[in-house]
Amino acid sequence: LQLVESGGGPVQAGGSLTLSCVPSRYPNSPYCLGWFRQGPGKEREGVASLASTGRTTYADSVKGRFTIAKDNTKNTMYLHMNTLKPEDTDMDYCVALAGCPFSGFLFAQKTYKYWGQGTQVTVSS
Repeated sequence: LQLVESGGGPVQAGGSLTLSCVPSRYPNSPYCLGWFRQGPGKEREGVASLASTGRTTYADSVKGRFTIAKDNTKNTMYLHMNTLKPEDTDMDYCVALAGCPFSGFLFAQKTYKYWGQGTQVTVSS
């Protein structure tokens, strides 16, 4: 299973950007998809997850600003990012897993078997 991200780029603070992730296939259902990010000098962290049931979960740092969604007709998962801040500058990674972990492990790196190569987001002030 391969994951290919796109949509990153430069954006001004307060602006919006939408990241896309196209999987070569989806994991066997039930499954979880998600987005992780790693800013300069920071540890990689989970920001959003989407279960095959439709349940979404967000990190506190992006809640209310980011939305994770999937378009089955386009075989694409999205991360819609609004009100971007300079601290949102990072490399964003799409992830996938067959099965969904307990909520406490949703944003643990080791949880996810499949990772994309990442797409860079740069937010300028």
